[in-house]
Amino acid sequence: MAATIKNKIKSIRELKNYTQEYMAEKLGVTQAGYSKIEKGKTSLSYEKLVEIGKILDVSVEDIISFDYHRYFNNFNRVTGNNNGSILINTENTSVLKELYEDKIQLLEKLLSQTEIELGRYKNRFGEL
Repeated sequence: MAATIKNKIKSIRELKNYTQEYMAEKLGVTQAGYSKIEKGKTSLSYEKLVEIGKILDVSVEDIISFDYHRYFNNFNRVTGNNNGSILINTENTSVLKELYEDKIQLLEKLLSQTEIELGRYKNRFGEL
């Protein structure tokens, strides 16, 4: 399994706030078995990828082509005739804030990992 597929599955799972335990239960495997899928320590058949996609409510193609930039651009796009305003139910603002804070933490984690990887490349290949 390509490293990017396992990372994309994990990212989509985290964005949906699903635990490894939840995924394992739905797939009929142990949490440790599911963890091996995300770590790339077990081969992933196309059929199993289809099952994972169904649980995550995405297609196999969506998993393969998953891109944070595209996800957040679509997520933030507002359609309809709203005259430039967005109405938010004030009763749900704390829930929305919590969801955005979770996503921000995830993105900060991914940014940190990217910076570490970039540092490794710079050490190996030097500055451009």
